[in-house]
Amino acid sequence: MTTASKITIGRILLVPAFAVLAIVYGRSVMDGAPAEAWRWAALTVFVLAASTDGVDGWVARRFNQRSEFGAFIDPIADKALLLTGVVVLSLVDWGMEGWRLPLWFALVVILRDVVILAGIGWLKHQGLTVRIRPHWLGKVCTVAQMFALGWVMLRVTAFPPTWPCAVAAVFTVASGVGYLRRGFGILHGTAGGM
Repeated sequence: MTTASKITIGRILLVPAFAVLAIVYGRSVMDGAPAEAWRWAALTVFVLAASTDGVDGWVARRFNQRSEFGAFIDPIADKALLLTGVVVLSLVDWGMEGWRLPLWFALVVILRDVVILAGIGWLKHQGLTVRIRPHWLGKVCTVAQMFALGWVMLRVTAFPPTWPCAVAAVFTVASGVGYLRRGFGILHGTAGGM
């Protein structure tokens, strides 16, 4: 196993640690005695895990450690971290009552990923080759979603979490539509990858 893949596996192992810390903090909020150390620990683990995404990619490119396993596991690690963050932060208050991601936002994020995975599965079932390539809209979507997560975890109170979630939802839907269009392109032989 390459060093890059080990870093990716490390990111996956940080996901449950983040979830536990976030839930423990949420329970302290629910009990009326927020233990800020738990919040900062959860935030630190999340930032550490998110930062390894760039590190593993850099290591793979710099030291020629690209592998099929790495290409397979990296997006799984990314989605595990992002979806865990979205689900946990939509179920647990992180401050004053209601300071969390709106449930509708979590549903939009999950639905987009389910539709994309179902589309890829269907295309493969049709015997078509699907090469997954990053798209700028997908990257903007990920950044917007991470921004919404950070807004809640850092408790930026200038605006309620609904505002950054609305912006992230627009990019989430737009990127989902973009991937659907690419999927139909593959189906009709006019596009080479997702």
